[in-house]
Amino acid sequence: MKMSRRSIFILATIIGTIALDQITKVWVRANVELYTEKRPIIGEYFTLMNVENKGAFLGMGSELNTTLRIILLMILPVVVLGFVLRYVFKDKNLDNWSLFAFSAIIGGGVANVFDRIVFKKVTDFWFIDLGDPFKTGVFNVADVFVTTGMIILVFTILLKKKPKNIEKAD
Repeated sequence: MKMSRRSIFILATIIGTIALDQITKVWVRANVELYTEKRPIIGEYFTLMNVENKGAFLGMGSELNTTLRIILLMILPVVVLGFVLRYVFKDKNLDNWSLFAFSAIIGGGVANVFDRIVFKKVTDFWFIDLGDPFKTGVFNVADVFVTTGMIILVFTILLKKKPKNIEKAD
């Protein structure tokens, strides 16, 4: 079975995203002291640390009981990512930017779900603090890919929308 260039692009983006995320997490776990060490990357504005997150984005859901956390943070994302993956392979009309965006979202989502399944938590390590209100939570490479994919999708949708013609009244 010969794969198309399109399929190779999708799979390479997904696998590359997962690999880059997992490599950075392994490095952080091995080289940065959990919770106690904070290394400057760009002064105090952009720092590296090692934080374990049992929830989702910004720790949301970490206070849920185990059953709900498994359903909402592992099972549901796997089902949704599966549907998105199916959609990406089936819809041949998607432009290259949308293909990359969806593939980045899938790769980032799979990488974080992998952590939740294997480690029961997600390793986060980057933090940006440009002063209030320009502060992030602690995040990782997978989060960057998911966020970048979402931003690209918003822009592709906005750029595709054509303004409605307004007929002039006489």
